[in-house]
Amino acid sequence: MNTIQTIGSSKSKTTQWKTVLEDHYDKFLSYGQKAVKDFDDEDVHQARVNCRKLMTLLRILDASDQAGLIPLLKKSQKALGKVRDADVMIDAFKERKEDAKTDEHKEEAKLLKAVIKAHKQERKEYRTKLAKKLPKLQGKILKKKWNTFMEDHLESLAAQADVNRIMRELEIAYEQQKRTYRQTAKTEGIDSVEALHELHQLRIAAKEIRYTASAAEFALSSKFRDSEEVYKKIQTQLGHINDKRVWVETLEDFNPKKLKIDEETWNTFMKQLQQELTEAIHEQQTL
Repeated sequence: MNTIQTIGSSKSKTTQWKTVLEDHYDKFLSYGQKAVKDFDDEDVHQARVNCRKLMTLLRILDASDQAGLIPLLKKSQKALGKVRDADVMIDAFKERKEDAKTDEHKEEAKLLKAVIKAHKQERKEYRTKLAKKLPKLQGKILKKKWNTFMEDHLESLAAQADVNRIMRELEIAYEQQKRTYRQTAKTEGIDSVEALHELHQLRIAAKEIRYTASAAEFALSSKFRDSEEVYKKIQTQLGHINDKRVWVETLEDFNPKKLKIDEETWNTFMKQLQQELTEAIHEQQTL
């Protein structure tokens, strides 16, 4: 390849990266600004997704974070995540409450109503923090760092970026984590705290591959074109288990007396949730 072709290839790579980066950056700002106005759950979700995709792309391009963008995005992701997780849990318990009412399980419906009310109060606190933090995190400092990165560093970093190598590394890490999980489940038991922790780490590893495949699709070889769908499915399966785990852990911190819930009803419901978690774990032993 001669010098002119090399320069042309470099410019083409830069243009591809710039287009994708600016798209996620603009969406992150736009959805973020809407999210702190009315806390619409889809705005919160989209702000979080685009923030995560931005971090994924920046870690590919600037692994050492010389631009200093990752800490700002990470704090934004955390604040958005608190609200989003609360939204998801409240919606899930609302659905369970409606099912309980349909099946005429009045005590369970009453319990779920109390849990939803308590969790809405927690979400209100998360929303207050988000409204306070996010505008600052999306403010002048982020914009200055972003413009410097895009104008002064993107071209050289894009020329060196090797997404296919990173995907291979992520898949190797996923397989290693799978082996760690299986060994832990074998020695400690699949229902153990240790095994659940390793399973959660496996879900994170799958999510990392999925987001990399999605955000950097334009730079991937055909070998990895199906990776997003493959690992999205795995992440969804593991996410089902993680949701149950989070529900159990969250409700364990609640006091049934403060919620004015009969202790026997509470214990029965907690056993039911634990049973659902155990069943979900056993269903995924094909991993």
